[in-house]
Amino acid sequence: GLVKITIYDMLGNVINQLVNEVQSSGYKSIQWNATNNQGKPVSAGLYLYKIQTGDFVDTKKMILLK
Repeated sequence: GLVKITIYDMLGNVINQLVNEVQSSGYKSIQWNATNNQGKPVSAGLYLYKIQTGDFVDTKKMILLK
């Protein structure tokens, strides 16, 4: 199904859209290079990531350390 993984700052602004494509089921991994959608590096701090697929939506916190 369609999978979306989006990274937000703590104010709710979209920082980067990592995945937005149809994928088959199974285990996947992705690595974020700590840049925004324009390719500029972001500062260290607390970020949110949101995973959406079908009826499933989950949002979690992550800490970016540099």
